[in-house]
Amino acid sequence: MNSDDTSLVDVGGQRLRTHVRPGDPRRTALLLVNGIGAGLAAFDPLVDVLDPRRTVIRFDAPGAGGSPVPSRPYRLPGLARTMLALLDVLGHDRVDVLGVSWGGALAQQFAWTARERCRRLVLVATSPGTLMVPGRPRVLAHMATPRRYTDSDFLRRVAPHIYGGTARHDPDIPARLLHPHTRAGVRRSYAFQLLAAAGWTSVPFLPLLRQPTLVLTGDDDPIIPMANGYLLAALIRRSRLHVYRGGHLELVARPEHLAPEIEQFLDASETGLHIIPTEDIR
Repeated sequence: MNSDDTSLVDVGGQRLRTHVRPGDPRRTALLLVNGIGAGLAAFDPLVDVLDPRRTVIRFDAPGAGGSPVPSRPYRLPGLARTMLALLDVLGHDRVDVLGVSWGGALAQQFAWTARERCRRLVLVATSPGTLMVPGRPRVLAHMATPRRYTDSDFLRRVAPHIYGGTARHDPDIPARLLHPHTRAGVRRSYAFQLLAAAGWTSVPFLPLLRQPTLVLTGDDDPIIPMANGYLLAALIRRSRLHVYRGGHLELVARPEHLAPEIEQFLDASETGLHIIPTEDIR
């Protein structure tokens, strides 16, 4: 993706760096929501293997990537409404939503806040928020600071322990995927993203969601333990759980392994979905 392909879209006074890969207008567009600190270009490996006929929308959260740092903190419900306004500006009435990690929490909030505008939901390496099964304290301590984004040597040291999966064998993978696509070194923006989800949980509304939902969770994810995937699938009525081999970054580290599962889910007919809480371990 060339940076010239992005644009700053004004949404209620907040400018969001946005990229739209056009596809077949007859198909529902896919909105991607990234993890804390990461910019939209971190999704490049996934977008490259998705069906080119699928319109893909992605944006930088306030203060991340190329979006300006907001003047004051925000909360996930407010950001979900900002996403809704962004879709209005872009001219998309209804979308499928895929969220990763922190972005998975925001995707859950969007599915509830804008339930008439969200057709299907894909939740990757994420949790129901405050009431999640937590990772180890040492892992969470590393997540509380943006240092891993600003110090590549530090990232290589901690990557195997915090990301798991492919990062255990190649600590350079997180640096290649995340370092060029972040502004997490701006401490205020990182703090705002942390504050946005502080005290937030989706547990009260997850049983009320009606969107067919695919839950993808890794069997070696130190940040979001696998139990959280089971919890999400148990709480969301029309859900399907897929447990994949790997860690927190597998969606972009090895997108060819998960993209077919996502494509099949998004393209399935309502009559052929058979969305029930199940697991499919590969």
